Amino acid sequence: MSASNEKEYFSRIHRAEDYIEAHLGDTLRLEEIAKVACFSSFHFHRIFTFINGETLYQFILRLRLERAANLLSQPVARPITQMALDLGFGSAASFARAFQAGFGMSATTFRKNCKMKSKDWKDLESLGIYLAQQVNPQLSRRKLMKNINDLAPKKPISHHIVDLPLRTFAYIRHVGPYAGDSALFQRMYGQLCQWAGPNGYLEKPETEMLCIYHDNPDITKEDKLRISVGITVAPGTSVPPPFQTMEIPRGKYIVAKFDIDASEYMNAWAWVMNEWMPQSGWQCDDRPCYEKSLNDPAQHPQHRHIIEICEPVKPL
Repeated sequence: MSASNEKEYFSRIHRAEDYIEAHLGDTLRLEEIAKVACFSSFHFHRIFTFINGETLYQFILRLRLERAANLLSQPVARPITQMALDLGFGSAASFARAFQAGFGMSATTFRKNCKMKSKDWKDLESLGIYLAQQVNPQLSRRKLMKNINDLAPKKPISHHIVDLPLRTFAYIRHVGPYAGDSALFQRMYGQLCQWAGPNGYLEKPETEMLCIYHDNPDITKEDKLRISVGITVAPGTSVPPPFQTMEIPRGKYIVAKFDIDASEYMNAWAWVMNEWMPQSGWQCDDRPCYEKSLNDPAQHPQHRHIIEICEPVKPL
């Protein structure tokens, strides 16, 4: 496959993934997903499996189960039967079987183990350890505690709740590990700027440069993690492969501004998720979270990163 054809294939598959993620609660049919990706239904399933390493059914089921695990870990969780139906399962029984197979325990047990009895740091440490060990049971508690202790929360410059509008996002995507890989982000942002710069997008004052995190690294395995780096553009903007467009839903977000170095991204997220969130009266909503870059670190005298972390929220 030529490089240009490969980029086009990946762009179309990413378009299908975005459609699936936005319609997890609907009845998802092969024909309609293939149409979104502009492939014939005869060829689409084979191409999807080749690129993703899992079948279309496995991908949809995994995202639904991971979404369920995220919802179950919230301080206030909806009834399991209602959650199962909202996520596209035909019945509570089919959801129960799938969750047991995927996580090795019932959804009720998972929620009980995730439930936080108070709002202090130790309970959040326990929750993080529990979720991480569901992904990789071989991780020792000592190693996980060290990782968590290394993530001392980084206090923000400012933070507030904001109603953000619907936006169109032009992006490139990476699937796989990304934590601590500065070279990966430099490549992605470099590729983004090579396209966006000459086309004048970076000069527009309304343009936002974002990095969207589609999956929870405490639940999704590293080789399946998805991140998208890109910019906001006007609706209907045409983009070349491997770029693709998606919509970022409107809604309320906690927006926290940070001044950090390249090693402190997770510390900033630790403040939002582990320090602010449990005491805020808010909980995570089911929309993408992302980082907004406010400067070019290479142009900063100390190479500092000025960012805003945007996490979707709803009242407890």
